[in-house]
Parts: sequence; structure tokens; C-alpha cells
Amino acid sequence: MLDQPLNPAAPTALFGRDDGLPAAWAVSTSPVSYPEAVAAMEARAAAIAEGTAGELVWLLEHPPLYTAGVSARATDLLDPDRFPVFESGRGGQYTYHGPGQRVVYVMLDLTRRGRDVRAFVAALEAWVIDALSAFNVEGGPREGRVGVWVERKGPGWSREDKIAAIGVKLRRWVSFHGISLNVEPDLSHFDGIVPCGQTAHGVTSLVDLGLPVSMDEADAALKAAFTRVFGAVAEAPAP
Repeated sequence: MLDQPLNPAAPTALFGRDDGLPAAWAVSTSPVSYPEAVAAMEARAAAIAEGTAGELVWLLEHPPLYTAGVSARATDLLDPDRFPVFESGRGGQYTYHGPGQRVVYVMLDLTRRGRDVRAFVAALEAWVIDALSAFNVEGGPREGRVGVWVERKGPGWSREDKIAAIGVKLRRWVSFHGISLNVEPDLSHFDGIVPCGQTAHGVTSLVDLGLPVSMDEADAALKAAFTRVFGAVAEAPAP
């Protein structure tokens, strides 16, 4: 959890727009193919940079697939024939996307948000951490490991598992790609890769932690936390 609670009365406290305009908030209700999503993101990011479209936060699910970030190592793809594999321009290594995982693509104009990449990534982490706190889950970043992690303990054991991945790209100071939060995916699907290059740690989800959270409930928590970290949103149709 955050060291200090975010102030709901100050939605621009961490990484808000300098003009206070809301970001469009869109939810796709059926799975979206990865190539289709990337094409839509590329087009929207270009339009934002040109000043012909506003910011967009797009929530969706993908069919089962693996993506390779710019730092991906070929040896980390353990089962290349299991699911389709897509090269991705985002930061990071291999990751899995599939049903039960909320993917959120974040197309924000960092020209209006301070042009600070490190602060932007920290704001993405804070957003996920704040959303998790709605379910009394204490998540946090870890030095040298991208994403949001939870500590798990039992009699005589403890470990840290990743519950959310973060991978973004900037072009002309507009972000795209974003985060993925494990709500109720099939965790065995991660076995075909070394997730984000981490061999010493596992992967978990809200349901795996014993929390029967629905996708709608996860979306509501993400939306409330987004307004506290990044500012106001306005409902919009999916691309």
C-alpha cells in the first residue's frame, strides 16, 4: 500500500494533466486480438501527439497469447508452440495475456503531465497499488523488478509473487501499452515463459489470493484509483 493515502479531493496529486481535462475511459466487452489492439493504440497515440484526439484509457481482455518486450530473451520462451507469440515495442521481457486478466492500455499525453518518465512509471505503480488496496491486498514495487508484487507467507515459508505487470512505450511524449492485472487468469498459462525474466518468483492473481473478485469489481477499483493518481475520466466507446 502507499505510504500515505492518496487524496481523493486532489485527483492531479501525482500525475495529473496541467489543464485538468479528463481522459476517455473505454471498456471492451469481448476479447480483442493483439494486432488489432496494437493498431488501435498506434493510431490513437499518433492522433494525441498531433492534437486531433484526446487521451484514452482502454480496458480489455486478450485471447491467450505471449508478447515479447524489447528486452526479451529467446531462452525465456519455454513453450513457443503453446500460444501465439507477438513481438511488442513495449519495455520489458516476455509476458502472458489471456482471459481473466485485465489489460489496460494507457494513452496519455506526457507533455501535459510533466515529461518525467520515471515519475510516470511510479504513477502507474501507485495506481495499481491503490486499486489493490480496495481488496485489502498490499502490493508494492520491488527494486530491480518491474511490476507490482505481493508477499505471501505460510508456516515455514514466504515468497513474493507478481500480481500486475507494467510495460509502456513513449512516442512523441505520448504513452501506449500499459498494465495488466491478474484477476482470475489460468496461472498455468504462465508456464510457457519465464515471466518478465524472473525465475526466482511466482505469479498470482486476486482469485489465487482467495479473493472472489469479479472483473467488474476490479474495473471499478482501477477507475477510482486512476482518478486519484492521474485525474478525471469520461466514459467513452472502445476503439
